[in-house]
Amino acid sequence: MIKPRSAVTTLSFVPHGAITPAELARLGLHRQDVVDFSVSVNPYGPAPAVIQALTAVNLARYPDPNSDALRQALAVQHHLSVEHILVGNGATELLWLVALAFLEPGDAALVLGPTFGEYARVGRMMGARIITWQAHTQRTFAIETDLVATYLNRYHPRLVFACHPNNPTGQLLPLKALATWAAACPETLFVVDEAYLLFAPAARSAQTMAAPNVLTIHSMTKAQALAGLRLGYALGPKSIIAALKRVQPPWSVNAMAQAAGLAALQHRSYQRRTLEQLVHHKATLVQALQGAGWQPVPSATHFFLLPVANAAHCRTRLLRHGVVVRDASSFGLPRHIRIAARMPHENERLLAALTAVHPRKKRPNALE
Repeated sequence: MIKPRSAVTTLSFVPHGAITPAELARLGLHRQDVVDFSVSVNPYGPAPAVIQALTAVNLARYPDPNSDALRQALAVQHHLSVEHILVGNGATELLWLVALAFLEPGDAALVLGPTFGEYARVGRMMGARIITWQAHTQRTFAIETDLVATYLNRYHPRLVFACHPNNPTGQLLPLKALATWAAACPETLFVVDEAYLLFAPAARSAQTMAAPNVLTIHSMTKAQALAGLRLGYALGPKSIIAALKRVQPPWSVNAMAQAAGLAALQHRSYQRRTLEQLVHHKATLVQALQGAGWQPVPSATHFFLLPVANAAHCRTRLLRHGVVVRDASSFGLPRHIRIAARMPHENERLLAALTAVHPRKKRPNALE
């Protein structure tokens, strides 16, 4: 019998929320009847110019293997040369490339949790030792910089995975501390996932530090609403980007994704306008939840955690009311659900469903 590598035999899949066609069929539900608060994507959808750009793509041609037009546009936006940029099939592919390029079996990889499960998974795929520093519920999941520094000094990790702002907590990474860590650990590559950065208006990118051992990962599936196409990019030192390119499969970024990404960059006013509106929708939703007796965890983004008695049970009951939330048990938080704010009328539906399944002493305020 032919066996895979030992690291592969013990590798488990990471739940990523949302609702699948199989689950819908099992429950007798139709996709159009369910509002999905479990995915943290711009609810306004892609810019109209993006849809138009897709109609002009020649599907009979191979895509540009280097995504040169998109990289040029990103270079202008980020004030970098194209050698500092790699476009990938979503942020997740770029995380896998990081592990392929930089992890040896037995290397230590530090994950700042609770967070996106793929960080640990890609490390385990390469046979790395996964070390997790875990933020505490009692501190609203804030990063305790001194404790992280202790872990760095103790384990000397090859890679550090951090999410800024963090999924699922919405907490920002303290960039001053990151600069200190990076300077103190020149042999460690700090991988900062900024997939949700555009949803945090006050946040600054770690890329602005221009540190030789900091790589930032960006998504175009979230704020630009291109989740169905899969598109992301990495920004970092030329040598790091070159190493990632060596292990990237050919043509991994399809022509549709490249065209959509380029059109989205050319019409960023749509993105800015919709995200500004989403900030208001989230604030109104949080206020209504608080008025109804709930205690949303403070978050810098449009998504946030909500404490409940049993996350899996709460998700199941809400689903019967046509509402999907993220069961945060896969993040190690079985008493929290994650909610991403949507359009006002959809947020009203969420409030009504929560009131039906978990009545509180106070009645929710109406959303505006």
